[in-house]
Amino acid sequence: MHMKKSFGLFVLPQLLFLFAFADQPVSFAWIDQPGKYTDLRFGKRPLVRYVYERMDPKDRERTYKPFHHVYQSDGQGFLTKGPGGKFTHHRGIYFGFSKCSFTDKEGKEHKIDTWHCKRAYQTHEKIIRSHSDLKSAGQSVEIAWRLDDGTIFAKEERSLTFSLRPDDSLQIDFGSVLSTEHDTLVLDGDPQHAGFQFRASNEVASSTSKQTYYVRPKEGRGEKGKTKNWPADKDMTNLPWKAQSVVVADQRHFTLYLDHPDNPKPSFYSERDYGRFGSYFKTQAKPGKPVRIKYRLIIGTKERKPSECEKLSLAFGRS
Repeated sequence: MHMKKSFGLFVLPQLLFLFAFADQPVSFAWIDQPGKYTDLRFGKRPLVRYVYERMDPKDRERTYKPFHHVYQSDGQGFLTKGPGGKFTHHRGIYFGFSKCSFTDKEGKEHKIDTWHCKRAYQTHEKIIRSHSDLKSAGQSVEIAWRLDDGTIFAKEERSLTFSLRPDDSLQIDFGSVLSTEHDTLVLDGDPQHAGFQFRASNEVASSTSKQTYYVRPKEGRGEKGKTKNWPADKDMTNLPWKAQSVVVADQRHFTLYLDHPDNPKPSFYSERDYGRFGSYFKTQAKPGKPVRIKYRLIIGTKERKPSECEKLSLAFGRS
């Protein structure tokens, strides 16, 4: 009798604890690996990793730019590509220009490349702010654009907000404000080597590229393995949206890329069967006049028709 009473006294609090948390709603949360990366999870499901390891001269190629890595919808692996593979400088969600130039205060002209990180590189400086709750999560980070000697020639505040749509696709709102103290910082390149871009897993390049297709505003779904690129394809200019469908880990993944009408124009688009796509523009930053951009990505396993992509684009344009 005494043992039964003791057992009950032990078990009852445990049951009450379990019942108290059984109906707790699932929430977004950031989990940091200091000095390396921070993961965003929704409950136990990983969604995105911000890779921010400091540039190491002894391991330069792997560490020369911070980026956001997107997980597959089931959270079992990455949908996007990290360092290495076909074109090591392509990484997840990233932003840079192959032809940056400015004249410093001593009158010396600098021509650098923050796309391939030649004569320059990008470093994570700090997390300015972050949040996570039941409905969404976000972070704003400061990224320094540096010459190879470490001199900062521009500062970027990169802000991302993450949420899950009713169909379980991941929505990412990407914003950037790029500032400089130099008289004029020219940002240039071409659609293949500049701008805001998305790069799918290297598995696409090595195994499934012939299954890749794109959906475009004027013509809808394209043929598998076929791509269109400016300047050869003149209609790949000032598109409000474009979508990509790739196969990773035996699952088709669909990424809708939305270009806000307030972004610098004209914009020029590029797409590759190995999974890199996005757009570029030419612009300048000046003291007190930063470059501001905003894009939206909607990523999941659901295939979307052009009409649905158009509706989502219009909604984003009004935001």
